[in-house]
Amino acid sequence: MTLGTRRDAPQTRGPVDSRGYRIFRVVNTVVLIGVVIVTLYPFLNIVARSLSEEAYIIAGKVSLVPRGFDLTSYKLVMSDSMFWTNYRNTIVYTVVATLISIVLTTCYAYVLSKPHLKGRGVLVGIALFTMFFSGGLIPNYVLVTSLGMKNTIWAVVIPNAISVFNLLVMKAFFESLPTELEEAAAVDGLNTYGILLRIVLPLSKAIIATMVLFYAVSFWNSWFTAFLYFDRQDLLPVTVYLRNLIAGATSAESAAADADKVQAAATLQAVTVVLTTLPILAVYPFVQRYFVSGVMLGAVKG
Repeated sequence: MTLGTRRDAPQTRGPVDSRGYRIFRVVNTVVLIGVVIVTLYPFLNIVARSLSEEAYIIAGKVSLVPRGFDLTSYKLVMSDSMFWTNYRNTIVYTVVATLISIVLTTCYAYVLSKPHLKGRGVLVGIALFTMFFSGGLIPNYVLVTSLGMKNTIWAVVIPNAISVFNLLVMKAFFESLPTELEEAAAVDGLNTYGILLRIVLPLSKAIIATMVLFYAVSFWNSWFTAFLYFDRQDLLPVTVYLRNLIAGATSAESAAADADKVQAAATLQAVTVVLTTLPILAVYPFVQRYFVSGVMLGAVKG
Protein backbone atom coordinates (compact mmCIF):
# COMPACT_ATOMS: atom_id res chain seq x y z
CA MET A 1 0.00 0.00 0.00
CA THR A 2 2.80 2.29 0.85
CA LEU A 3 4.57 1.47 -2.41
CA GLY A 4 1.39 2.10 -4.37
CA THR A 5 0.89 5.44 -2.72
CA ARG A 6 4.42 6.45 -3.49
CA ARG A 7 4.04 5.30 -7.10
CA ASP A 8 0.85 7.28 -7.63
CA ALA A 9 2.10 10.43 -5.94
CA PRO A 10 2.69 13.34 -8.35
CA GLN A 11 6.34 14.00 -9.12
CA THR A 12 7.43 17.59 -8.59
CA ARG A 13 9.80 19.05 -11.15
CA GLY A 14 11.24 21.86 -9.12
CA PRO A 15 11.32 25.38 -10.53
CA VAL A 16 10.18 24.29 -14.00
CA ASP A 17 6.50 24.39 -13.01
CA SER A 18 6.79 27.36 -10.69
CA ARG A 19 4.95 30.55 -11.50
CA GLY A 20 8.10 32.64 -11.41
CA TYR A 21 9.84 30.41 -13.93
CA ARG A 22 6.87 30.57 -16.30
CA ILE A 23 6.84 34.36 -16.10
CA PHE A 24 10.57 34.39 -16.74
CA ARG A 25 10.17 32.26 -19.88
CA VAL A 26 7.44 34.51 -21.24
CA VAL A 27 9.40 37.70 -20.57
CA ASN A 28 12.57 36.15 -21.95
CA THR A 29 10.78 35.07 -25.15
CA VAL A 30 9.26 38.52 -25.67
CA VAL A 31 12.58 40.26 -25.12
CA LEU A 32 14.45 37.93 -27.49
CA ILE A 33 11.81 38.33 -30.20
CA GLY A 34 12.12 42.10 -29.80
CA VAL A 35 15.91 41.90 -30.13
CA VAL A 36 15.57 39.79 -33.30
CA ILE A 37 13.13 42.28 -34.83
CA VAL A 38 15.32 45.28 -33.97
CA THR A 39 18.37 43.49 -35.38
CA LEU A 40 16.83 42.22 -38.61
CA TYR A 41 14.81 45.30 -39.56
CA PRO A 42 17.76 47.48 -40.69
CA PHE A 43 19.18 44.66 -42.84
CA LEU A 44 15.83 43.90 -44.46
CA ASN A 45 15.25 47.60 -45.03
CA ILE A 46 18.64 47.97 -46.72
CA VAL A 47 17.93 45.01 -49.02
CA ALA A 48 14.50 46.43 -49.89
CA ARG A 49 16.01 49.85 -50.65
CA SER A 50 18.65 48.32 -52.89
CA LEU A 51 15.91 46.71 -55.00
CA SER A 52 13.55 49.70 -55.13
CA GLU A 53 13.20 52.64 -57.47
CA GLU A 54 14.59 56.00 -56.47
CA ALA A 55 11.20 57.73 -56.37
CA TYR A 56 9.78 55.36 -53.75
CA ILE A 57 12.90 55.74 -51.56
CA ILE A 58 12.75 59.53 -51.70
CA ALA A 59 9.03 59.40 -50.86
CA GLY A 60 9.78 57.20 -47.83
CA LYS A 61 7.55 54.36 -49.00
CA VAL A 62 10.13 51.56 -48.73
CA SER A 63 10.22 49.59 -45.48
CA LEU A 64 10.63 45.81 -45.71
CA VAL A 65 9.25 45.15 -49.21
CA PRO A 66 10.84 46.57 -52.40
CA ARG A 67 8.72 49.10 -54.28
CA GLY A 68 9.09 49.45 -58.02
CA PHE A 69 11.55 46.56 -58.39
CA ASP A 70 14.70 47.97 -59.99
CA LEU A 71 18.17 46.47 -60.51
CA THR A 72 19.77 49.52 -62.09
CA SER A 73 22.23 49.98 -59.24
CA TYR A 74 23.31 46.34 -59.27
CA LYS A 75 23.79 46.45 -63.05
CA LEU A 76 25.76 49.67 -62.77
CA VAL A 77 28.16 48.23 -60.22
CA MET A 78 28.48 44.65 -61.46
CA SER A 79 28.90 45.51 -65.15
CA ASP A 80 32.25 47.14 -64.40
CA SER A 81 35.23 44.76 -64.68
CA MET A 82 37.13 46.89 -62.15
CA PHE A 83 34.51 45.98 -59.55
CA TRP A 84 35.40 42.28 -59.84
CA THR A 85 39.12 43.07 -59.78
CA ASN A 86 38.71 45.05 -56.56
CA TYR A 87 36.43 42.35 -55.13
CA ARG A 88 39.12 39.73 -55.76
CA ASN A 89 41.66 42.03 -54.09
CA THR A 90 39.45 42.26 -51.01
CA ILE A 91 39.21 38.48 -50.75
CA VAL A 92 42.98 38.06 -51.10
CA TYR A 93 43.78 40.85 -48.62
CA THR A 94 41.29 39.51 -46.08
CA VAL A 95 42.47 35.89 -46.27
CA VAL A 96 46.20 36.68 -46.14
CA ALA A 97 45.85 39.34 -43.44
CA THR A 98 43.62 37.15 -41.27
CA LEU A 99 46.01 34.20 -41.45
CA ILE A 100 49.01 36.33 -40.52
CA SER A 101 47.11 38.06 -37.72
CA ILE A 102 45.90 34.78 -36.23
CA VAL A 103 49.41 33.28 -36.24
CA LEU A 104 51.03 36.35 -34.67
CA THR A 105 48.26 36.94 -32.13
CA THR A 106 48.20 33.29 -31.06
CA CYS A 107 51.97 33.12 -30.58
CA TYR A 108 52.12 36.44 -28.72
CA ALA A 109 49.15 35.60 -26.50
CA TYR A 110 50.50 32.15 -25.64
CA VAL A 111 53.80 33.65 -24.56
CA LEU A 112 52.11 36.30 -22.43
CA SER A 113 49.93 33.67 -20.73
CA LYS A 114 52.99 32.14 -19.01
CA PRO A 115 53.44 33.79 -15.58
CA HIS A 116 56.99 32.42 -15.20
CA LEU A 117 58.22 34.15 -18.38
CA LYS A 118 61.02 36.64 -17.75
CA GLY A 119 60.17 40.10 -19.07
CA ARG A 120 56.47 39.25 -19.33
CA GLY A 121 55.49 42.57 -17.76
CA VAL A 122 57.54 44.47 -20.34
CA LEU A 123 55.89 42.64 -23.24
CA VAL A 124 52.42 43.30 -21.81
CA GLY A 125 53.33 46.95 -21.28
CA ILE A 126 54.50 47.32 -24.89
CA ALA A 127 51.21 45.88 -26.14
CA LEU A 128 49.11 48.13 -23.89
CA PHE A 129 51.14 51.20 -24.85
CA THR A 130 50.37 50.70 -28.55
CA MET A 131 46.70 50.28 -27.65
CA PHE A 132 46.46 53.87 -26.35
CA PHE A 133 49.21 55.70 -28.24
CA SER A 134 50.07 55.83 -31.92
CA GLY A 135 52.86 57.42 -33.93
CA GLY A 136 50.35 59.36 -36.01
CA LEU A 137 49.22 59.25 -39.61
CA ILE A 138 52.18 61.04 -41.20
CA PRO A 139 54.93 59.05 -39.38
CA ASN A 140 53.12 55.81 -40.27
CA TYR A 141 52.90 56.85 -43.91
CA VAL A 142 56.60 57.76 -43.99
CA LEU A 143 57.53 54.46 -42.33
CA VAL A 144 55.46 52.30 -44.68
CA THR A 145 56.76 54.18 -47.71
CA SER A 146 60.40 53.99 -46.60
CA LEU A 147 60.08 50.23 -46.09
CA GLY A 148 58.95 49.85 -49.69
CA MET A 149 55.52 48.51 -48.80
CA LYS A 150 53.50 51.15 -50.64
CA ASN A 151 51.31 49.69 -53.40
CA THR A 152 51.80 46.20 -51.96
CA ILE A 153 49.58 43.92 -49.88
CA TRP A 154 51.97 44.31 -46.94
CA ALA A 155 50.90 47.93 -46.47
CA VAL A 156 47.46 46.60 -45.52
CA VAL A 157 48.57 43.49 -43.61
CA ILE A 158 51.64 44.38 -41.54
CA PRO A 159 50.64 47.64 -39.76
CA ASN A 160 47.38 46.08 -38.51
CA ALA A 161 48.58 42.53 -37.96
CA ILE A 162 47.89 42.42 -34.20
CA SER A 163 44.88 43.89 -32.44
CA VAL A 164 45.76 44.46 -28.80
CA PHE A 165 42.17 43.88 -27.73
CA ASN A 166 42.12 40.48 -29.48
CA LEU A 167 45.54 39.74 -28.02
CA LEU A 168 44.35 40.32 -24.45
CA VAL A 169 41.21 38.26 -25.00
CA MET A 170 43.22 35.31 -26.32
CA LYS A 171 45.78 35.70 -23.52
CA ALA A 172 43.02 35.46 -20.92
CA PHE A 173 41.67 32.35 -22.64
CA PHE A 174 45.05 30.61 -22.61
CA GLU A 175 45.45 31.45 -18.92
CA SER A 176 42.13 29.71 -18.19
CA LEU A 177 43.31 26.38 -19.62
CA PRO A 178 44.39 23.77 -17.03
CA THR A 179 48.14 23.87 -16.49
CA GLU A 180 48.05 20.16 -15.69
CA LEU A 181 47.47 19.36 -19.37
CA GLU A 182 50.67 21.10 -20.42
CA GLU A 183 52.62 19.58 -17.55
CA ALA A 184 51.47 16.09 -18.52
CA ALA A 185 52.41 16.75 -22.17
CA ALA A 186 55.86 17.98 -21.09
CA VAL A 187 56.36 14.79 -19.07
CA ASP A 188 55.50 12.79 -22.19
CA GLY A 189 58.30 14.55 -24.06
CA LEU A 190 56.58 17.37 -25.95
CA ASN A 191 58.45 20.65 -26.29
CA THR A 192 56.85 24.12 -26.22
CA TYR A 193 55.86 24.05 -29.89
CA GLY A 194 54.47 20.54 -29.60
CA ILE A 195 52.36 21.53 -26.59
CA LEU A 196 51.01 24.56 -28.45
CA LEU A 197 50.19 22.68 -31.66
CA ARG A 198 48.97 19.36 -30.23
CA ILE A 199 47.43 20.32 -26.88
CA VAL A 200 46.56 24.01 -26.68
CA LEU A 201 45.30 24.77 -30.19
CA PRO A 202 42.88 21.80 -30.40
CA LEU A 203 41.28 23.08 -27.18
CA SER A 204 41.14 26.63 -28.51
CA LYS A 205 38.87 26.21 -31.53
CA ALA A 206 36.23 28.50 -30.05
CA ILE A 207 38.54 31.44 -29.37
CA ILE A 208 40.41 30.99 -32.66
CA ALA A 209 37.15 30.97 -34.61
CA THR A 210 36.09 34.13 -32.79
CA MET A 211 39.38 35.85 -33.56
CA VAL A 212 39.19 34.77 -37.21
CA LEU A 213 35.77 36.37 -37.49
CA PHE A 214 36.90 39.58 -35.74
CA TYR A 215 39.98 39.96 -37.94
CA ALA A 216 38.18 38.99 -41.15
CA VAL A 217 35.39 41.52 -40.59
CA SER A 218 37.93 44.21 -39.73
CA PHE A 219 40.06 43.65 -42.82
CA TRP A 220 37.06 43.19 -45.09
CA ASN A 221 35.51 46.51 -44.05
CA SER A 222 38.79 48.43 -43.99
CA TRP A 223 39.19 51.02 -46.74
CA PHE A 224 41.23 53.93 -45.39
CA THR A 225 44.53 52.03 -45.25
CA ALA A 226 44.24 50.99 -48.90
CA PHE A 227 43.02 54.46 -49.84
CA LEU A 228 46.14 55.89 -48.22
CA TYR A 229 48.83 53.52 -49.51
CA PHE A 230 47.53 52.42 -52.93
CA ASP A 231 47.88 54.65 -56.00
CA ARG A 232 46.83 52.07 -58.59
CA GLN A 233 43.16 51.46 -59.24
CA ASP A 234 43.67 47.73 -59.82
CA LEU A 235 45.09 47.28 -56.30
CA LEU A 236 42.19 48.84 -54.40
CA PRO A 237 39.74 46.72 -52.36
CA VAL A 238 36.05 46.73 -53.20
CA THR A 239 35.24 48.99 -50.25
CA VAL A 240 37.27 51.83 -51.81
CA TYR A 241 35.69 51.14 -55.20
CA LEU A 242 32.19 51.40 -53.79
CA ARG A 243 33.13 54.44 -51.72
CA ASN A 244 34.34 56.20 -54.87
CA LEU A 245 31.26 55.10 -56.77
CA ILE A 246 28.95 56.57 -54.14
CA ALA A 247 30.90 59.84 -54.12
CA GLY A 248 30.70 60.03 -57.90
CA ALA A 249 27.03 59.14 -58.13
CA THR A 250 25.98 61.75 -55.60
CA SER A 251 28.02 64.59 -57.06
CA ALA A 252 26.40 67.20 -59.24
CA GLU A 253 28.83 66.65 -62.11
CA SER A 254 28.14 62.93 -62.23
CA ALA A 255 24.39 63.51 -62.06
CA ALA A 256 24.55 65.78 -65.08
CA ALA A 257 26.77 63.45 -67.07
CA ASP A 258 25.18 60.05 -66.57
CA ALA A 259 21.44 59.43 -66.34
CA ASP A 260 21.93 55.87 -65.07
CA LYS A 261 23.88 57.15 -62.10
CA VAL A 262 21.13 59.64 -61.35
CA GLN A 263 18.65 56.78 -61.32
CA ALA A 264 20.93 54.69 -59.12
CA ALA A 265 22.08 57.44 -56.74
CA ALA A 266 19.30 56.89 -54.20
CA THR A 267 19.88 53.11 -54.01
CA LEU A 268 23.66 53.01 -54.43
CA GLN A 269 24.41 53.22 -50.72
CA ALA A 270 22.04 50.33 -50.01
CA VAL A 271 23.65 48.27 -52.76
CA THR A 272 27.06 49.03 -51.23
CA VAL A 273 26.00 47.66 -47.85
CA VAL A 274 24.47 44.52 -49.38
CA LEU A 275 27.48 43.68 -51.54
CA THR A 276 30.06 44.28 -48.81
CA THR A 277 28.25 42.41 -46.02
CA LEU A 278 26.99 39.43 -48.00
CA PRO A 279 30.28 37.42 -47.93
CA ILE A 280 30.68 37.91 -44.16
CA LEU A 281 27.07 36.84 -43.61
CA ALA A 282 27.72 33.75 -45.73
CA VAL A 283 30.83 32.78 -43.74
CA TYR A 284 29.37 33.48 -40.30
CA PRO A 285 27.18 30.31 -40.02
CA PHE A 286 30.27 28.12 -40.50
CA VAL A 287 32.16 29.95 -37.75
CA GLN A 288 29.23 30.43 -35.37
CA ARG A 289 29.06 26.77 -34.37
CA TYR A 290 32.41 27.11 -32.59
CA PHE A 291 31.04 29.93 -30.42
CA VAL A 292 28.74 27.51 -28.61
CA SER A 293 31.07 24.54 -28.58
CA GLY A 294 32.36 23.48 -25.19
CA VAL A 295 35.97 23.94 -24.23
CA MET A 296 37.59 21.35 -21.96
CA LEU A 297 38.30 23.34 -18.83
CA GLY A 298 38.91 21.67 -15.53
CA ALA A 299 39.24 18.24 -17.16
CA VAL A 300 42.16 17.44 -14.89
CA LYS A 301 41.32 17.40 -11.23
CA GLY A 302 43.85 17.68 -8.49
